Amino acid sequence: MKKNCNLVLLALILVFSQGILAQSNFQNFKAGMVFNISLPDYMSKTIGLNSAATIQFKSVVKDVYGFVITDPKEDLALAEMKFGSVKEYAEDFINEFLKDEDQRKISKAVTVKKGEVNIVEYDASYYDKESKIEIAYVVGLVETKNSFYKVLCWSAGENKEKFKADFEKIIYSIKE
Repeated sequence: MKKNCNLVLLALILVFSQGILAQSNFQNFKAGMVFNISLPDYMSKTIGLNSAATIQFKSVVKDVYGFVITDPKEDLALAEMKFGSVKEYAEDFINEFLKDEDQRKISKAVTVKKGEVNIVEYDASYYDKESKIEIAYVVGLVETKNSFYKVLCWSAGENKEKFKADFEKIIYSIKE
């Protein structure tokens, strides 16, 4: 009996000592950012346009495409990239966007504040040698409280004006 009590006592000591040694403090982290975006009913979610995108969308029938890349401010800070404003973020991006493409055109920035959301918008285009057409973009760089977003929408150059208002509505719909 004494031997059984000693075995039980030893087992309890081992269980509790393992628990004491394994005790660590844990921190909670939120993974991923949740944001809202509105898309025209002729567009649907897709994949394959950009591997870094948070959401991708298109309409094959209308030949229009787009995606959003999310850059949480916390992640940028970890990478030692601190932008003082959406203008700095936009300039950093647009200077490299389509840089090596033929007949690259970038418009002047249009800055808009919508509530607590800051937006810098550009029109951009280039000549695609492979398809032999101009590709036109409406690019929105969006700043919210927690993140920066790159919103890129495009179509054939000849259809840009037809879809520009919808592209802008997509950009201006971003909110957390």
